Amino acid sequence: MNDIRARLIVQGRVQGVGFRWFALSQAQKLGLFGWVRNNFDGSVETEVEGSRSAVEEYIAIIKVGPRFSNVKAVQVDYKPFEGLYTDFNVTR
Repeated sequence: MNDIRARLIVQGRVQGVGFRWFALSQAQKLGLFGWVRNNFDGSVETEVEGSRSAVEEYIAIIKVGPRFSNVKAVQVDYKPFEGLYTDFNVTR
């Protein structure tokens, strides 16, 4: 099995620019499951599970962000795949 899980913390101008909906759209296109949310410190956090290639593509896309964002940094933590999610959700 070549499935993995990754948690990302995205910093920069990433709230109020449609970032969560962008992440949702990209995750759905790539067949990934997980979630995305705004953090109180102004960052966006997301966790995805799926094939290694799809997760890596998602990370690359998130590092660019949607049109009106300005991604300054992305922290990526890889974790073992656990099959925790059955869809992708936008929270807070």
